[in-house]
Amino acid sequence: MTAHSLLPKDIDALAKRVIEENAKIGRKVALAESCTGGLVSAALTEIPGSSGVLERGFVTYSNEAKIDLLGVPQDIIETFGAVSVACVWAMAQGALKKSEADVAVAISGVAGPDGGTELKPVGTVVFAQAKRGEEDAEPVAEMRKLEGKTRAEVRRQATLVALELLLP
Repeated sequence: MTAHSLLPKDIDALAKRVIEENAKIGRKVALAESCTGGLVSAALTEIPGSSGVLERGFVTYSNEAKIDLLGVPQDIIETFGAVSVACVWAMAQGALKKSEADVAVAISGVAGPDGGTELKPVGTVVFAQAKRGEEDAEPVAEMRKLEGKTRAEVRRQATLVALELLLP
């Protein structure tokens, strides 16, 4: 952690880049976070000038919140699960629809120590990025197996990946 930040240096430095680079081009961002529980939004708000870039963040930890706040279709969650490319793509699309942001990033995953399955072990995290005006484009989403040995490490790595997705 740096003396001026709540968060580790690597997260703080990347969040600073996200704010500076998006501010330069006048781009607003939104987040739809599940397993990170607002860490990405918190990282951005540590940076002076973040109010000019972060339009809003949704912490949709439960399936009900994903459905109610972001409009994720219940059948996507029932068919593919909350930790799926289909779900995060719908979350990112919902965050765009419910905000004035130009780009939205969504994160959902299994941070552990339990909750993992054979198909989706602890450390499985899915990410999606949606851009305004490109809603009908091919989904920009991926599932990753993060190598964190602890819940905190999985969440830290997921935060870094999400921040990278917010860079222009």
